[in-house]
Amino acid sequence: MSGQVYRMERDRARFRDIVRGRLRKDLRKYLSTSELLGRQGKNAISIPIPQIELPRFRFGSNGGQGVGQGGGDDGQSADGEGGEGEGVGTAGDQAGQHILEVEVELEELAHMLGSELELPSIQPRGTRQLSTEGGRYTGIRSEGPNSLRHFRRTYKRALKRTISEGLWDPNEPKVIPIRDDARFKARRTHPQPESSAVIFHMMDVSGSMGREQKDIVRIEAFWIDTWLRSQYENLDVVYIVHDAVAKIVDQDSFFHLRESGGTKISSAYDLCMKLIREKYRPENWNIYPFHYSDGDNWSARDTERCIGLLMDEILPSVNQFCYGQVKSAYGSGQFIKDLRETFPDDDRLIVSEVNHRDEIHTSIKTFLGKGK
Repeated sequence: MSGQVYRMERDRARFRDIVRGRLRKDLRKYLSTSELLGRQGKNAISIPIPQIELPRFRFGSNGGQGVGQGGGDDGQSADGEGGEGEGVGTAGDQAGQHILEVEVELEELAHMLGSELELPSIQPRGTRQLSTEGGRYTGIRSEGPNSLRHFRRTYKRALKRTISEGLWDPNEPKVIPIRDDARFKARRTHPQPESSAVIFHMMDVSGSMGREQKDIVRIEAFWIDTWLRSQYENLDVVYIVHDAVAKIVDQDSFFHLRESGGTKISSAYDLCMKLIREKYRPENWNIYPFHYSDGDNWSARDTERCIGLLMDEILPSVNQFCYGQVKSAYGSGQFIKDLRETFPDDDRLIVSEVNHRDEIHTSIKTFLGKGK
């Protein structure tokens, strides 16, 4: 029986290796498609892997009919007409290809992404102190499992109670602990540093950002989140949308909301900085703002306001600031030019352009390749 279990585990391990190899081979394809986005769970993701069913022999009698049997002349085609067939017949109802759903841990998917794009591990900057249970059992509490009952403390409390109630007899000493006397060992809570990070996903949702542009942002944001979750024990994600006004939304609204107003980029930067000051202090958090737009802004004056916010407040507070410009038929593409001109050598600001889906993996590597 143990040998059979061993063979089953060996076959399962071999199957997992085959699946991983197929995923690595097709990873570039998954980096440019939204196929995975609706299959994500809390800790794993379901990935469809196409497979072709292998042909096999099926034994049986064909009743003496078929190719190579019965009448016919040399050179005559199998359809008996000597010419090309007409292709008659009804359509079949069976699929020619089968899809295998394979569940992959997000941590393993992140490892594949890091290997494929040669991403360096991130060295955390800020940490926050969280109270966690750990270390030696140096504490005492009144509840717990019998395996942790502290005999001396329980007996001492029972003895005090017995004496105070006048039940102690020196000639016949007897101590019977009751439930309220029981004391149990406990591990003390103590502060433990934990690497924490927050991602700000900010996106222009004005009329010039269409469905294709948002799909590109959605795919890129998924892979960025997957990688950063593998680098930090605790990760918060904040979604901010803006046209002329910025607001915080949930994940679904972030990728599907579309407004018809103008574009004022500074509104998103102001809101991001407000959250950093009030909730995500730089001394406690690793901060990653990502901004996506098609490069339009309502005025040169607001662009100046954005540059001032970046230079004086945002860049000194964050690990790095990433701006991704998605090509749009209606966008001017000017904003990335202004950023490059103002911050030519500042490695805290990283910019990338995505003209089509095939460039998503290059943009991800540009954003995450610094290891900051």
